[in-house]
Amino acid sequence: MSQAPPATRPPVRRRGLTSTDVLTAILLLVLLGQSWLSGLFDSPAMQTWATIFVALCVQAMPFLVMGVTISAAITAFVPPSFFQRALPKRPAAAVPVAGLAGALLPGCECGSVPVAGGLIRQGVAPAAALAFLLSAPAINPIVLVATAVAFPDNPEVVLARFLASLLVALVMGWLWVRFGRGEWMRPPLRPSMEGINRWENFRISARHDFVHAGGFLVVGGITAATLNVAVPRSVLDGIASSPALSILALAALAVVLAICSEADAFVAASLSQFSLTSRLAFMVVGPTVDVKLVALQAGTFGRRFAVRFAPTTFVVAVGASVLVGWWLL
Repeated sequence: MSQAPPATRPPVRRRGLTSTDVLTAILLLVLLGQSWLSGLFDSPAMQTWATIFVALCVQAMPFLVMGVTISAAITAFVPPSFFQRALPKRPAAAVPVAGLAGALLPGCECGSVPVAGGLIRQGVAPAAALAFLLSAPAINPIVLVATAVAFPDNPEVVLARFLASLLVALVMGWLWVRFGRGEWMRPPLRPSMEGINRWENFRISARHDFVHAGGFLVVGGITAATLNVAVPRSVLDGIASSPALSILALAALAVVLAICSEADAFVAASLSQFSLTSRLAFMVVGPTVDVKLVALQAGTFGRRFAVRFAPTTFVVAVGASVLVGWWLL
């Protein structure tokens, strides 16, 4: 008579640290340090800091939510083949059409990279896909309305942002037509969407983009508030008084902060000691080249593409900002 094998206990899965655990820990620390925090925010400097940070986030959040929702809807419900049918066959002619199409299809810069990859997979010319990649997060209606709200006394800033950002998209597209090489761009891989319906795709995309973009908005708000409070006014005035230095400083800040395009206008508006042209550079450079975009481009199209495309885009974006700012601002 055979003896039944002893029962084996299922392996115990170790539970990793989750975002809920981190949030719970932060809330506990806030409760335990409530008296210390209340005393800290009694100082005029911290009250100013908190006012700037909260005002910036409250102003930007509705536009961020709207932009993320529309971007997720485009990702889930608009097939890439639609763009292939709508664009001209000649790459040079397709570039301006794709660039202007960005004004009709709102989307975050995080979502523009996979959309551009999908266009190339569907047979769209890389130059046209790259023009759309740069224009969609920069000149769409959500971004332009947010810019108008952030700069109510300077409506010319909205037109300047539209023209400078569109110019960057067109120039980069035509540069790729003239100088781009196929071996520089790795064919983008097709993401697996097996078993996911459109509504589930929409929900996942919207949640991911909101958490991702919202985090960068908070970082941008903290940085803008800190610059206005912690950095001596004389330092900021010294940088702002130099036209060339102020433009390069805010352009570099846009690369590092990587704020979502639906919210960056409010950060730019808070840096009131800088010229309109330098703040225009901040808003033009950010949606076209920043640290997260470089990483996304390298992951989608390959490192050889990113190391050529990102620096060139930065130079073109700064040049377009200076040209349009000199003309309009």
